Amino acid sequence: MSSAKTTLQARHLVRSFGAGETKTTVLQEVSLDLYEGEVALLMGPSGSGKSTLLAVMSGLLRPDSGEVIALGQQIWQMSENEQRRFRLRHCGFIFQGFNLFPSLTAREQLEMVLRWSGGISSREAERRVEEILLRLGLEHRSDLTADQLSGGEKQRVAIARALLKEPTFCFADEPTSSLDWHNGEQVVQLLRTAARERGATIFIVAHDARIIPYADRVYYLEDGRLCGKAISQP
Repeated sequence: MSSAKTTLQARHLVRSFGAGETKTTVLQEVSLDLYEGEVALLMGPSGSGKSTLLAVMSGLLRPDSGEVIALGQQIWQMSENEQRRFRLRHCGFIFQGFNLFPSLTAREQLEMVLRWSGGISSREAERRVEEILLRLGLEHRSDLTADQLSGGEKQRVAIARALLKEPTFCFADEPTSSLDWHNGEQVVQLLRTAARERGATIFIVAHDARIIPYADRVYYLEDGRLCGKAISQP
């Protein structure tokens, strides 16, 4: 694992919310490295700053200070347009709130991602969509709209959408929270496969300790600070 290529670095990240007497510092001098072909898991109690750290490292939330370096580029020195282009090209996101379009079918949610990405033939797009629907057990639900899907099915569509364009980075906020462990394990296996087979960098924020055996590195955050060194899995 020591020979793995560093793809994403956080350096001395600080992030606060509020002002004056109500100001709360959520991240306090957080530094960590993520690696190509690995699954990194960030754990910690509710309110510890896990989701905030994911948002800052993925270019969605500007830190008060510190640096995020992705593929050698300093994310927070980019313009907003450069950041958007970087996220579109390199990043997949799995949010707790699903963020699906209510009136689109599961299949349409996925097809739209590949249309936005560009450079993919319609035949290849169709193949990728069919393959991931099958792997996540959604092939018989693919023509239902988001409003007609259960919470677990919405989560699986959100995960499929994040992985479909084969991103360099995948940021997952509680990806198994709406799933029973049978489906949750499928999702974690899919994320691990994206790391192993495509060299993706996977960053998962979760409470679910059952994910630990599938992670290459486990970080713990408490009160906005990393606790000790990352635990590297064998």
